[in-house]
Amino acid sequence: MNVGIVGLGHLGKIHLKLLGEIPEFTLSAIYDIDKTVIDNLVYQKNVKSCNNYQELLDCCEAVLIITPTPSHFELASEAIKKGKHVFIEKPATSNPDDTKKLINLSKEAGVKVQVGHVERFNPAFTAAKTYIDNPTYVHIERLACYNSRGTDVSVVLDLMIHDIDLLLNTIKSKVKKISASGSTIISQSPDLANVRIEFENGCIANLTANRIATHNVRKMDVFQRNTFIHVDLLNKSTIIRSIKPITSTTTNKGIVLDPGNGQQKFEVIQNQPIINPVNAIKTELESFYRSIMDDLPLAVSLLDAEIALQLVRDIEFQINPIKR
Repeated sequence: MNVGIVGLGHLGKIHLKLLGEIPEFTLSAIYDIDKTVIDNLVYQKNVKSCNNYQELLDCCEAVLIITPTPSHFELASEAIKKGKHVFIEKPATSNPDDTKKLINLSKEAGVKVQVGHVERFNPAFTAAKTYIDNPTYVHIERLACYNSRGTDVSVVLDLMIHDIDLLLNTIKSKVKKISASGSTIISQSPDLANVRIEFENGCIANLTANRIATHNVRKMDVFQRNTFIHVDLLNKSTIIRSIKPITSTTTNKGIVLDPGNGQQKFEVIQNQPIINPVNAIKTELESFYRSIMDDLPLAVSLLDAEIALQLVRDIEFQINPIKR
């Protein structure tokens, strides 16, 4: 399948490199508004550059949109109307209303549009999903050292949206209540945010995002009946701790939980699944290809992105109601 890339910044270059490792894709053309970037890449990669976006669309069957978020809607709309399959980096658009418009356009055109919520493909998360069953409490923390890229939007849309997508993919229930607070430190929008989300099924989630931290952290803790699951998204590791009653036949006891007063004792059994060392971006691009060629459901659809963006909008309104 011939594919083109628009947007060759830091992330775009990563996509460009990984496309070269996926034999099912043939990179047909690239385009960026910065001609210097394009000239350098043409020299290094021996790939065709285009003078404008329309020229790129004319020579590909699918397009990867790796540009700043405000341009996503217009670029995706043009591609869809020309019958091209589209991969858009997260967030799909700047607001859920525009994402809904893309959903309608893609249905009319009969094309696939996948959104780049890459943490869905994080091998630590995919390993943990096998064990997740009706969680009652979820805690997610994402800390990042300061990077001026992305600070034109709030930390909720910049960073927390990754975890919102994971949460919505994990908890199969509607949101009942949101409580959110945030703080603006050096940007023009919140750099810190803490959110408590209550779901209709009784599950409670607490999310924290901080983009001016001194070190990077990306972790997710899931609590459910008799099980505690720790997911280190940054270091790609997962730990499953199961709680089981101790009986007369129990051997090799792990950590013992003793309620006292002669009550039933429990042991904590730890299991650490083997994590396959895969590149999450490469995996999501491969899934995009398979969804097109085999007409399979998209791993991350525009509907998923719209629901996540609506939750982002509600959280941002709680933090700053004036900007509704």
